[in-house]
Amino acid sequence: MTFVDLDDLPAIDPVSSERVMLRSLIDGLVRTEAQIGALQAHQAMLYTAVTEVVELQTSRLQGAARRDREMPLREVTAEVAAALRVTERTVQRRMSDAATLMMRFTRTLAALAEGRISRAHASVIMDAGSAIDDDADRAEFELAALDRAEIESAGRLRSIVQAIAEKVQPVPLTERHRAARRLRGVFVRDLEDAMAELVTVQPAVLVHGIFDRLTQMARADEAARDAGGMSTSQVDERRPDDPTSADRMPVDRMPVDRTLDDRSPSDRTPDGNALGDDTRDDRTLDQRRADILADILLAGAPVAAGEGLGSIRGRVQVTVPVLTLAGIHDGGADLAGHGPIDGETARRLAGGAKGWDRIMIHPVSGAVLAVDRYRPSADLERALRVRDEHCRFPGCRQPVSRCDVDHTHAAADGGETDIENLAHLCRRHHTLKHASAWRVRQLGGGTLEWTSPTGLTYIDIPTPTLRFVPDGDPPPF
Repeated sequence: MTFVDLDDLPAIDPVSSERVMLRSLIDGLVRTEAQIGALQAHQAMLYTAVTEVVELQTSRLQGAARRDREMPLREVTAEVAAALRVTERTVQRRMSDAATLMMRFTRTLAALAEGRISRAHASVIMDAGSAIDDDADRAEFELAALDRAEIESAGRLRSIVQAIAEKVQPVPLTERHRAARRLRGVFVRDLEDAMAELVTVQPAVLVHGIFDRLTQMARADEAARDAGGMSTSQVDERRPDDPTSADRMPVDRMPVDRTLDDRSPSDRTPDGNALGDDTRDDRTLDQRRADILADILLAGAPVAAGEGLGSIRGRVQVTVPVLTLAGIHDGGADLAGHGPIDGETARRLAGGAKGWDRIMIHPVSGAVLAVDRYRPSADLERALRVRDEHCRFPGCRQPVSRCDVDHTHAAADGGETDIENLAHLCRRHHTLKHASAWRVRQLGGGTLEWTSPTGLTYIDIPTPTLRFVPDGDPPPF
């Protein structure tokens, strides 16, 4: 028998040991998600089989009264709902979704069964492709959508597949938008505890502009109060999207776990502080947005917020192909953070803009090569905004207006300030990059490779690269 002196063994690095354990747990989670996907695909097949039973029973009632012909569906869904302890409406919705997945999106079903995508990815693909009636066009869409679904989060995937679907949509987006605009409105839904929900349905450019303005005003109000009454103009000089903030490590002023202030705006002094408090204002960013919105709608201005906030205007980033801008066709316009918009709206926005950027793209890959403007300004900044659209950490959708411009290879270590060494990161992921073991490098063309502390790698591709890929053969050189 051999005895080993424990003192002779090399010391075990606890951090390395924890990372090995985490890597094993991540591998287990990935396998589990794949198994869940396979089970969900099997579930869809079972629901489709239930639908076939209903159709078989209904087919034997041809010529019967409508009520009698509806009875098989009611009878079967009632039994399934009772067995699963869900509502009959839930069963019918699942049957409908399963039939669509089985009959019209077979490749998506196969990818789900193989664990290559999640049920959320499948739903996004189905939502975007359901309006494509032609089987060949839908198959082409599905292949392109699945190619991106395997590397993107479901949240990011939505705007990407919408852009893909627009290329084969039978009805132009401009016509669909005109019809959809008729459904705009404002709705109220009562909630518990003396609360209510106000919902408005509007064109996407207006909604995103409204949300951006509220966010800017809320951040400026928060920063002014944190600075002890600093004016809005002073706050604006150091806002998060200031180009000079690149590579800085500002303290995030909106912690997720901040204690909620449950007092209403009416319980506040004119400067926004709660009655009975000294100078504390613990409202979250969401709460500030809600308070400012209520002020604007009820009083016409953010009366309870800091001075000067009324001058802040909402911002949206819209990309418009030159042929769409000229009115030759209506396709290709895109609202960053949302997806395709109709050409008519895009032209109206472009006509009212103080300036606009010209984008040069690669004729084959669709990658952004350069951006310039007829009114000169920060060309590099604009090129980055067009290329990135959102935070470049995998899966993050924070828009560039709320991100910092980060040197991938730090400027202090010799990193150059050019488009191949810069990327937008939100405060959360900017901090993560500098203060943790996460690492990132540029692969060219704006593509980033992130390496996690456990050694896993994730590729993040700029969204516009896909959208700008031209149809047909590239032009001759």
